[in-house]
Amino acid sequence: MSDFDLTDPEPQSDAELVFEGALRPQSLGEFVGQTKVRGQLELLLRAAALQGRTADHILLAGPPGLGKTTLAMIVAHESQKPLRMSSGPAIQHAGDLAAVLSSLVPGEVLFIDEIHRMARSAEEMLYLAMEDFRIDIMVGKGQGATSVPLDLAPFTLVGATTRSGLLPNPLRDRFGFTAHLEFYDAPELEQVLQRAARMLNFPIDDNALAEIAGRCRGTPRIANRLLRRVRDYVLVHRADADMASVRAALNLYDVDELGLDRLDRAVMEILLTRFGGGPVGLNTLAVSVGEEAETVESVVEPFLVRIGLITRTPRGRMATPEAFAHFGVAYTQGSLLPDVL
Repeated sequence: MSDFDLTDPEPQSDAELVFEGALRPQSLGEFVGQTKVRGQLELLLRAAALQGRTADHILLAGPPGLGKTTLAMIVAHESQKPLRMSSGPAIQHAGDLAAVLSSLVPGEVLFIDEIHRMARSAEEMLYLAMEDFRIDIMVGKGQGATSVPLDLAPFTLVGATTRSGLLPNPLRDRFGFTAHLEFYDAPELEQVLQRAARMLNFPIDDNALAEIAGRCRGTPRIANRLLRRVRDYVLVHRADADMASVRAALNLYDVDELGLDRLDRAVMEILLTRFGGGPVGLNTLAVSVGEEAETVESVVEPFLVRIGLITRTPRGRMATPEAFAHFGVAYTQGSLLPDVL
């Protein structure tokens, strides 16, 4: 991927993090989309408040950019409790987790992003902390080592993961509520963009917002990023914030009408023209576009599969008839082979 990719849902820089943070909703009422999850969270938090206890531990699962961090912040805000933020990669030893847990105040919300990337020793310590609000700390070494129990203040753990399948079952089962965030549809993304435009004091045509919503892969983070680039284009060119400006700005940044970026198109064009639509192996496809196989599999393929341009088969990746039509390549296969269906 390029150093700055508008269609990459991961934050790219400190400036992007500040921008995303400024647009985050502060309450469930302001949060757009994920209607079912919002209703479930509202019930969970209200029940905890009525009973005067900390809310159950919450696991938020889903692709990047759909609002997991924002929901964690909202949980703390709605509970009127402080928020402590950390991440799985930062917790590489049980001692790292013990230091965080022992400093929590009663009712505090602990948010661990990418929780599936925690060290295994920290995961095992977390089991007891989540269930009984205590941890066992080993003091000394060898035969003289002893286990000292340490009571913790009651807290709510909010874990976020993009790879819920990598979480061990004992950890996953200790969450009282698991939410699976889904990609947004166009009307929801238009609401996200309308709110962002108001906060940025950026008047823009509704049709132009709909055009942006159709190119952001169902992801609010990408939608906000594209809106920022359109605003920059309008400012520099002193143009109106209309459909023409949106199309010109997004074409400048290589985002087509389906939301495909440079790498997406490179993969599809290689698959369609060099390999006749497939099937072709992942490694061969990755080498052909000069990328790592992991990048193609985890970054490019999920979106292409979701919008129906490719399909994964036991024999390799294959382009669909819709892919041939979108890229204007003559479709000669007739249909996908029977064992692919």
